[in-house]
Amino acid sequence: MIKPLNILLADDDLEDQFFFEKALTYLPIVTNLTTFRNGVELMKYLITNSNDTSRYDILFLDLSMPYKTGFECLIEIKENVKLQDLQVVMFTSSFTKGIDFEEHLISTLVRIGATSFIRKSDSFEQLKNTIEMTLNRLIDQKYGVTTK
Repeated sequence: MIKPLNILLADDDLEDQFFFEKALTYLPIVTNLTTFRNGVELMKYLITNSNDTSRYDILFLDLSMPYKTGFECLIEIKENVKLQDLQVVMFTSSFTKGIDFEEHLISTLVRIGATSFIRKSDSFEQLKNTIEMTLNRLIDQKYGVTTK
């Protein structure tokens, strides 16, 4: 039996948080979502709960947030022995600096320890599908169950 997935979402954009949460309600996957509006809130939560990492399965982390960026959070997470196994999916808007810049950024994030990279979409259907594919991969890894 698959337990509900405990998902963390750190994103300063309340509209993006709303659509992420709404997308989860359409998925055939039972989830619990905890949200944070910035990297400082996220890291405080993670450090406080670092002795019980079973509380969460995956983190969707916005790259551009105030106070502490997703990039800074990713580095802190992967440097912390108690947190370094947390799957982190970087979640961000598209870049205007070009495909070469974006490819370099993605490879840097993965090298640091990000599980994957998702570009935010204006399409609700695409957002829902991307989240579902990501969570299905997690379920397959965690439980050895192929969901699709």
